[in-house]
Amino acid sequence: MTFEELKNRVAESKERLEGLARYLDVEPKRAALANIEAKMSAPDFWDDKEAAQKTMSELSALKKVVSGYDTIRSKVEDFSALAELVAESQDESMLPEADTEWDSLSSKLAEVELLSFLSGRFDSNGAYFSIHAGAGGTESCDWAEMLSRMYRRWFDRRGWSCETVDSQPGDEAGIKSVTIKVSGDFAYGYLKAERGVHRLVRISPFDSNARRHTSFASVEVFPELDDDIDIEIDEKDLKVDTFRASGAGGQHVNTTDSAIRITHVPTGVVVSCQAERSQHKNRSTAMKMLRARLYELEEEKKRREADEIRGEKTEMGWGNQIRSYVLHPYQMVKDLRTGVETGNTSAVLDGDLDQFVEAWLKMTKTR
Repeated sequence: MTFEELKNRVAESKERLEGLARYLDVEPKRAALANIEAKMSAPDFWDDKEAAQKTMSELSALKKVVSGYDTIRSKVEDFSALAELVAESQDESMLPEADTEWDSLSSKLAEVELLSFLSGRFDSNGAYFSIHAGAGGTESCDWAEMLSRMYRRWFDRRGWSCETVDSQPGDEAGIKSVTIKVSGDFAYGYLKAERGVHRLVRISPFDSNARRHTSFASVEVFPELDDDIDIEIDEKDLKVDTFRASGAGGQHVNTTDSAIRITHVPTGVVVSCQAERSQHKNRSTAMKMLRARLYELEEEKKRREADEIRGEKTEMGWGNQIRSYVLHPYQMVKDLRTGVETGNTSAVLDGDLDQFVEAWLKMTKTR
């Protein structure tokens, strides 16, 4: 690094910081944070536990943005002070230290900048995350279960909690489908990057002739909606079925018809829940999922109409492959949207997904 390069990097860091303040809408969020903290000091704050928990969730999301920005602003100020000291001394022996500090600062800026890409209405919310095995029987069911394990590992890495809402086992192995409720900061904002079809190529462990097979599984993601989102659902449009839960969960769960399946007849949307022993609680969860699915369906319709106006072609259904996981004859995971690829397939299948998700978020933000 030269003295001139150091000067340019100081200017770059300040410019990126200003951009972050605009993108993150920091000052209005700071005011909202102060307002929430004032509300929490009221003696009756916890009287309505549901409303209080919602407020706490808003507080957490706001703190993540504001504290993240404040931390990076402090680092930019420290780097500027160091650069000023180096420039005044004209001591070239201090340039390597400044270079090291720049690498650290640039990395932190990129980390916080990623938050600016999560500015959608529900990006800070939790999410319902579903995996469905494609055609192919046992092969695809096994692949769906591999994906479920991969994503649960990723959720753990990010510090998110997850709860299985519904699961349908495969006939011989794996799962036909699973729906997971994911709770954590910006869960939906990150998880929406994974919507689409995932393709696996490998030597089948179920084929006695050890032939190569291609399997597919699809991922659906929809946000956990706030209570103030009004989605009208006519009871006449619903077909409600009760059935016995299929998974593990105790004697009561598996011997009573506590599980719920709700079909929204006009749209064909189907949701199921068997997480609770109570049929009433399962129905309540299923209705929340249905509201979220119908909202996402309407939003998707709007996105497609906007794409048509812009002249963009939107691929839907099983043709919408977003990522290939090749385990034979070579090893590679490649995201077909961003071009990001890696040969470390074992790390990816163990939940190392950040590189793919972050690349997609950056790509969609710059379109």
